[in-house]
Parts: sequence; C-alpha cells; structure tokens
Amino acid sequence: MKYWLVKTESEVYSWKQFCEAGMAVWDGVRNYQARNFLLQMQIGDEVLFYHSGKEKKIKGIAKVIRCAYPDPTIEDERWVAVDLTPLRSFEKEITLKEIRAEKRLKEILLLKQSRLSVMPIEKNHYDLICLMAK
Repeated sequence: MKYWLVKTESEVYSWKQFCEAGMAVWDGVRNYQARNFLLQMQIGDEVLFYHSGKEKKIKGIAKVIRCAYPDPTIEDERWVAVDLTPLRSFEKEITLKEIRAEKRLKEILLLKQSRLSVMPIEKNHYDLICLMAK
C-alpha cells in the first residue's frame, strides 16, 4: 500500500461534501507531475485529504477505490482521474502550521512543492500525521 495527499480548496469541494457524497471522482488535475502520481495510485491506497486556500488543514483520510482512468471532464487522453471514498475524519485536524513546526515532516512535498495538488507521502510521515490527529 502507498500513501498520498490530495488538495482541494474547501470553497470548491470540502471534506464535508466529500463525506456526504460518499465517493468522489478526483478529476481536473492538469499538472503532469500530479497526473503521474494519480497514475501510480492503486485500489486500497490511503489518501490524506487536505484543504488548501483559507483553511490549510488535513481533514481526514480517504481510500482509492478506482485506479486511474480517462478524466471525464476533458477530451484529452493525457489527463486521468481516480475515485476516492472517505474512510474517517480526523479527531484533530492538522494545520499547515503544525506540519511546518514538526521537524520530522520537513521533507514532505507539501512543504517543498506547495502548489502540487496530488503527492505521495512516506509511510513514516503518514503515520506521524495520523498520530498527531488523535
């Protein structure tokens, strides 16, 4: 299993909307590096759901339920989507400020490539974030 982080602005698509829907097509990614990460996702991989924009918080954990397929929002075979389902909300949402303050998280892509909307997370970083969320 691999671990990932996806970003969305809460004003565009919130964790609450995602949980209410029970599933989401993760589409609209138009960055080649992020697209390549979508292509690597496998069913069962776990995904941290991050609100960018005003909130800047990890809200909970989702799971990949369908691997990459053509993005239904565009007629261009270069772009793909995956399907996600919510697993659980964090008891304590983790802010970007807390992530920056945690020295053991200094190497995550969220801090190094802040504009990237889909990124891998190392298992030890994933585990630490989940621990921080309790």
